[in-house]
Amino acid sequence: VEPVPGYVATFVHTKQMTLANWKITAGSSFPEHSHPHEQIMMVLEGEFELTVAGESELVRPGVVAVIPADAKHSGRAVTDCIAIDVFYPVREDYR
Repeated sequence: VEPVPGYVATFVHTKQMTLANWKITAGSSFPEHSHPHEQIMMVLEGEFELTVAGESELVRPGVVAVIPADAKHSGRAVTDCIAIDVFYPVREDYR
């Protein structure tokens, strides 16, 4: 599934959570948005610039980013990336 150009995902859903395994092409941007889900992001390979509530950070392997529910956020792959997102509750829009 490619919900945004350059962001290809495989999703796993449980009763209460959604896990997204992303393959992201360098230079691809995810536009600013918000959702009612808590989100945890971990980059496994590459570098990803994450902006949450106007604050940007470079997420690299070993860094865990927490995005609170309803927080405006966006991102851009600095390099090709593999990343994991976990959402609570389930992202019905990703089913």
